[in-house]
Amino acid sequence: MVKNSLVIIQQPEVGKLILKLRMVTGLTQEEFATSLGVTYSTVNRWENGHTKPSRLAMHRIEEMLGEIGEQGQELLAKYLPKKF
Repeated sequence: MVKNSLVIIQQPEVGKLILKLRMVTGLTQEEFATSLGVTYSTVNRWENGHTKPSRLAMHRIEEMLGEIGEQGQELLAKYLPKKF
C-alpha cells in the first residue's frame, strides 16, 4: 500500500475517487461518512468538488482502498498521480 500519498490528489480527482470507492463498496454517502467519522454533507462536498478530505480522512480512505484489493489498486492507479 502507498503511504501518505493520497493527500496530494487535487479536486476534482479526489471527488471522483471517493465516488468510485463508494460505488465499489456499495455504500451510500451516509454510510461512507459514518465509516470515516464525518457527516453526510462532508462526503457530499468532497464528491461535488467543494472541499477536500483532511489528512486523517484521506488516510482512512487509503486504508479502505487497500481493503478492497485489486479494485482499490486500480482506483489508486487511475486517480493517484505517480510519485517522482
